[in-house]
Amino acid sequence: MSATAPSPESAATDQLTVVLIGNPNTGKSTLFNALSGMQARIGNFPGVTVEKKTGRYRDKQGEITLVDLPGTYSLSPRSADEMVSVDVMLGRVPDVGRPDAVVCIVDASNLERNLYLFSQVRDLDIPVVLVLNMWDLATRRGVTIDVDALRERLGVPIVTTSAHRRHGMDELRSAIREAAARERIAPDRVFPQTFYEEVERLQGWLTERDREGVPTYLLERMLFDIGGESEHRFAQSTSDELPAYLQEARARLAENGCRVPAAETKHRYAWIREQLDGIVTRTETDTLTASDRIDRVITHRVWGLLFFAGLMFLVFQAIYNWAGPFMELIEGGQEIVAGTIQGAMPPGMLRSLLIDGVVAGVGGVIVFLPQICFLFLFIAILEDCGYMARAAFLMDKLMTRLGLSGKSFVPLMSSFACAIPGVMATRVIENRRDRMVTILVAPLMSCSARLPVYLLLIATFVPATALGGWGQGLALFAMHLVGALVAIPVAWILRKTFFKGETPPFVMELPAYKWPSPRVVLHRVYDRGMAFVTRAGTLIFCTTVLVWAAGYFPGDHTELQAVTAEIEQLEEAAPLDEAGEERLAELAQAQQRLSGQLIETSYLGRIGHAIEPVVRPLGWDWRIGVGAIASFPAREVIIATLGTIYSLGGDVDEEDPGLRQSIRNATWPDGRPVYNVPVAFSIMVFFALCAQCAATLMVIRRETNSWGWPIFTFTYMTLLAYVAALATYQIGMLLMA
Repeated sequence: MSATAPSPESAATDQLTVVLIGNPNTGKSTLFNALSGMQARIGNFPGVTVEKKTGRYRDKQGEITLVDLPGTYSLSPRSADEMVSVDVMLGRVPDVGRPDAVVCIVDASNLERNLYLFSQVRDLDIPVVLVLNMWDLATRRGVTIDVDALRERLGVPIVTTSAHRRHGMDELRSAIREAAARERIAPDRVFPQTFYEEVERLQGWLTERDREGVPTYLLERMLFDIGGESEHRFAQSTSDELPAYLQEARARLAENGCRVPAAETKHRYAWIREQLDGIVTRTETDTLTASDRIDRVITHRVWGLLFFAGLMFLVFQAIYNWAGPFMELIEGGQEIVAGTIQGAMPPGMLRSLLIDGVVAGVGGVIVFLPQICFLFLFIAILEDCGYMARAAFLMDKLMTRLGLSGKSFVPLMSSFACAIPGVMATRVIENRRDRMVTILVAPLMSCSARLPVYLLLIATFVPATALGGWGQGLALFAMHLVGALVAIPVAWILRKTFFKGETPPFVMELPAYKWPSPRVVLHRVYDRGMAFVTRAGTLIFCTTVLVWAAGYFPGDHTELQAVTAEIEQLEEAAPLDEAGEERLAELAQAQQRLSGQLIETSYLGRIGHAIEPVVRPLGWDWRIGVGAIASFPAREVIIATLGTIYSLGGDVDEEDPGLRQSIRNATWPDGRPVYNVPVAFSIMVFFALCAQCAATLMVIRRETNSWGWPIFTFTYMTLLAYVAALATYQIGMLLMA
C-alpha cells in the first residue's frame, strides 16, 4: 500500500458529509438512527425510486451530515436505481456532493462474506471506516476477531459496535473524524496486472472520443458488469461502439486467464481470505447456534409454512380489525370537527368546502394511519428479530413462479387490507424489477374499501338462499379472489415487457435471531407514518378538494341552503310538536331531492351523462357512472353518492334498506329496470379491478418518484376493469336469456 496526498477539504472543514453503506440485515439503519438521534429527512434521489435518507449530528468540531444508502451486497449496478449508491460515493449527485468519508457496516459474525462490499468501497478511493456491527452477537457465537491486526492489514479505522444497544457510538464518531482527516491510502490491487492494463486501454479509448476523466471504478465496472448500468450509461454517448469494444476487451482478458465476470469474485475473495488469515477464530460451540435450532422449525417446508401462514393471518387481522377502532375514533373526531363547523357557520359554499372538502380531505389522509402503523409495527418487529429474511426465503419459490420474489408476499398480502401500506411495504424489496412489479399489481388485491360495494350489491341481488345458503358467501369470496388471480398474468406480462431481464438468484443471509429493540421498532413505525402523511397526504387532500368542487359547481345552492338552514333551526328547537315533525320530514325530503338535482347538474353529473354511452355496454346508466367517478378519492364514497342521487341523503350505508329498494326500483327511461344480477356483478368486477383510489395512486407517485407509473397503473387497471365488467355483463345477460 502507498500513501497519496491528503484530501484538503476533509482535513480542514468542520462540516462533513458521510455515507453509510452495508449489506442487508447488518443493522445499518439502526446505526444510522443511533448516530443521527432519529432525526431523519426522507425523500427520493432525483429520477429514481431509491429512497434518500439523510440525518445530522454535531460533535465538538462541527456538523456531520449522514446519507443512508440502501442495503446492498455489492456495488455492481445493473439499473439506474442501483447506480445511485455508486454515484453518491463518487460525488456525482449534486445535492449530496462528494462525501468526506464512507462508513461501511458489516456483520461481525460473518466477516468474510461482508468484506466483499468493503473491498469494492475501498476501490472508490474515499476514506473508509469499517464498522464491525453486532459485536455482542458475534461474541456470543464464539467469534473472535483480532481487531488491531485487522486494522493494520486493511489500513483503515475499525470500530466495533452493537448499534441496537448504542454501544460504540462515541468511538465511531471519533473514527469518522479520524478517517476524514488522515492521509488516503491507495487500495491494494487485487486483480491481475492484465486487468489494470485493460482498464488503462479503455480509458484511452474513451479519451479519444472526448470522454475524459471517467472514474477508474466506473471503467472497472464497464469491464466486469456485462450489460450493466455503467456500460449502458456510457454507451449512450459513444453510439454503439462501446459494447463492441467491451466485448473485445473481455475476450482479451479471457485469453489471459481473467474471465469476466467470475474473475472479480474469485480475486476479491482471495484477497479477503488473505486479509483474514489468522485474524478470525471461532470456537466449536458456534457450529450449532440457537438460531440454527429455531430455523429447523421456522424454515421447515411444512412447519415453517404453517407458522408463516399463522403469522400472516395475525398481521392481516391487525390491519383489518385491530386498526378498526382507531379508524372509527378518527372518523368520530372528523364528525365532531364537521359538526362544530356546521354549528358555527350558516349553510353556504364556504361551509361545504370546509366540511366536504377540507375536513373530509384531512380525514381521508389521517384515517389510513392506523392501518399503516399496524403494518409497519409488525414489519419492524419481524425485520429486527430476523424473521423477515426467513419469510422471504420460504415464499421465494412460490413467488418466483409468478415473476415476483419472496419479499413480495407481505406487501401483497397487506394490500388486501389497504393498498397504501402495501405499496409502502415494498421498500423491503431490494431488487428494482421485483419492487416495481409488486407496486404495480398491489392495487389489484381486494382492499377493505371495496367491501361496502360488495356487501350492498350482493345483499340486494344474490338471494340468501342461493346455492343452499352459500351463494352470498361464495360471491363475496369470488370478488376477493378476482384481483389476486388477475394479478398473476399481469405480473407475468410486466416482467416480459417493462421489466425484462433474468430473475436474479435469490441471495440473502439469514441473520441471527435477536429480541427486537422497542426504540428501533417504534422509530420505524413513526418514520413510515410521517412519510405517508407528509409525502402522500398533501396529494390525497388536493384530490379530495378537486372532486368536491366538481360535485358542487356550477349549481345554484340557494334553495338547498335555505332548506338546510330551516332544518337546523327546527332541530335546535327540538322536541317538536306533531306539526313541527311533519314540517321537518317535508324539509328532509326536499333537501334530498334538491341534493340529487344539484349533483345531476354539477360538473360531476355532466361527466356522468357524457360517459353514459361508454358505460351503457356494461349495463350502467349515468347514475352508476357518476358513482364510479365520485368514488375516485375512495371507493366507499359510491355508497353516499348513490344515496344522494336516489334522494336518500348522503348519510346512508351499505345496509340501508331504502338504498337497496331504490336500486331495485331504478329504471331506464323506457321503464326497464337498470339493475339486475349481471349489472350488479359488472359493477363489482369493475370495482375489484379498477384503480379508483387517489390515495393509492399518490403513494405510487411518491414511491416511484414519477407521475408516469401512477398514470400507467390507473390506465391499465381501468381498461382491464372495463373489459372484465363488459364481459361479465354480456355473458351474464346471455346466460339469463
